[in-house]
Amino acid sequence: MGRLLFASGLASLAIQNLRNLEGRIAYADAKGVPAADTLVPAASGLLLGGSLGIGLWKFPRAAAASVATFLAGVTPLMHDFWSVDEESRDQELTSFLQNMTLLGATIAFFKRASRN
Repeated sequence: MGRLLFASGLASLAIQNLRNLEGRIAYADAKGVPAADTLVPAASGLLLGGSLGIGLWKFPRAAAASVATFLAGVTPLMHDFWSVDEESRDQELTSFLQNMTLLGATIAFFKRASRN
């Protein structure tokens, strides 16, 4: 049940990104992400594919690696709480910590998949 909840939450995030691709690209561009028009859809695809793989437990190591790659790449670029103004710091710190928590769970799924 936990795996399905985890995967469905990540899949929902990926779908939101893909539905509002222009907005997500603009936000990433404003954060200074290079080639945001290419990286945002690619990263969202990694997240969607990885979440589906974890949820269905198909190619779970590759799926967890996809999600981990997304989180490891996106988190420090998009939630750089250390370099934003005081007004945005709490929100960015919360998002950063949430992503780190998700990354920890993703690593646990990878480890579990490696045992099978």
